[in-house]
Amino acid sequence: MDDRNTHLESDSLDLFWMQHALELAKRAADEGEVPVGAVLIKNNEVIGEGWNRPIASHDPSGHAEINAMRAASEKLANYRLVDSTLYVTLEPCVMCAGAIIHARIKRLVYGATEPRTGAVESVFNVLTDERHNHKVEVTGGLLGGESASLLQDFFRARRVK
Repeated sequence: MDDRNTHLESDSLDLFWMQHALELAKRAADEGEVPVGAVLIKNNEVIGEGWNRPIASHDPSGHAEINAMRAASEKLANYRLVDSTLYVTLEPCVMCAGAIIHARIKRLVYGATEPRTGAVESVFNVLTDERHNHKVEVTGGLLGGESASLLQDFFRARRVK
């Protein structure tokens, strides 16, 4: 397979997994949580998934990314999640970006940017800081419009109530 076909295959897989993350975000919304979803993939297999649950879990660290990493770590019996890709519908915060580095996740693909607390490009550049010993490949904006719309609709509905 040539590089062009590999790239096309990678793009369609990214789209597939980000759509899965969006479904998880909708689950969060159905539970009354801010609609963010995350899925962690290794060798094209789900090793962990999560959605925002800080309210239900009474846990300020109950973000989608953290929940996906916890599930993957338990499944693999390892806190290092090397050679994995994390798909998340919203640009990670500082806490989640730090956990991504510590888990040694290879790649992050995210949807919407977070202009107030984003720690990948919007406010901070945690993942690309040269001082870290682990480098994370980053792709931002995949299905960003859909991710942003889901969040906007959620908050609009809350303001109406």
